[in-house]
Amino acid sequence: MDMVGLVALACGLIIGLGALGACIGIGIMGSKFLESSARQPELMNALQTKMFLLAGLIDAAFIIGTGIALWFATANPFKG
Repeated sequence: MDMVGLVALACGLIIGLGALGACIGIGIMGSKFLESSARQPELMNALQTKMFLLAGLIDAAFIIGTGIALWFATANPFKG
């Protein structure tokens, strides 16, 4: 396997594992939000604000990883 193939494999791993981690993180956070809002419904508004902030941060980490992977794919020093 040449270097271009390894860069493509690395980009796939970066995007795939990033998506997997983001999905698991948001799923766990959503379940904990539902559990905590069922226990204390009066805190639901404050918890919802924090949950959406954390969901944005989790998605931002995945999008940054996707951007870096696409940067590696297009600016490949081994190509040519």
